[in-house]
Amino acid sequence: SAMFGTPLAATVFPMEVVSVGIMHYSAFLPCTIASFVARGIALKMGSKPPFYELGPIPSMDIRSGTVILILAALSGLLSLLFCAALQKSEHLAEHAVKNGYLRAVLLGTLLLGMTYLSGGQTYNGAGAGYITTCVAGDSHPFSFLLKIAFTVVSICAGYTGGEIVPSFFIGATLGCVLGPLLGLPAPLCAACGMVGVFCGVTNCPITSLLIAAELFGFAGMPYFMITIAVCYMLSGYYGLYNSQKIVYSKYKDTLINRNAH
Repeated sequence: SAMFGTPLAATVFPMEVVSVGIMHYSAFLPCTIASFVARGIALKMGSKPPFYELGPIPSMDIRSGTVILILAALSGLLSLLFCAALQKSEHLAEHAVKNGYLRAVLLGTLLLGMTYLSGGQTYNGAGAGYITTCVAGDSHPFSFLLKIAFTVVSICAGYTGGEIVPSFFIGATLGCVLGPLLGLPAPLCAACGMVGVFCGVTNCPITSLLIAAELFGFAGMPYFMITIAVCYMLSGYYGLYNSQKIVYSKYKDTLINRNAH
């Protein structure tokens, strides 16, 4: 709430992310209070709530609906790639170099080399500035793959700074690149990719819808809804958090009670 300026999404996210398929509404009031207090403090300290202008949004028809389904499917698959790359790489790094300090030095050196070869700091850090660029309609064609690589190496090295904003970055760059190729505005597709990949890696569709509404407004909601629904289904039982409990199946009304992987 304080960081992204999305108090509604921040209220629902902690209830939704813990156990996929059920929410404990006893947490609703404390989450609401925490969210709005955090946002109020951030505003008092000069933090401006972000809001992205998407420009003209085409009306939904068969063609645009089909295009957004394609983008949604690709966003869902990209979220799978991101989660699998993080988990497999962390496991491999820990077994290949058991000493955590040595692992940090070796992978940190690799990260410095990658930064030099990529020509700057674009793919280091959270990347919030580059997200703004993507929503404005400009992105390098392979930015989403490069951001996955930089995030994976950083986290494997032990430089844990969070995966949520990188997931926004990855989705926004994918949508920005594919939008014009598919015949839809790049800003709209960047927004769809952003909330779609977030949904895929967190398994939180309601939070994703609220983020879309708070950051982009309601005009593009049909596109956001389709993207989020498809990404939620296609992401399977993968997720960023191994402690996340998938209580009910995503595909049928069945209790499965398993952790995300």
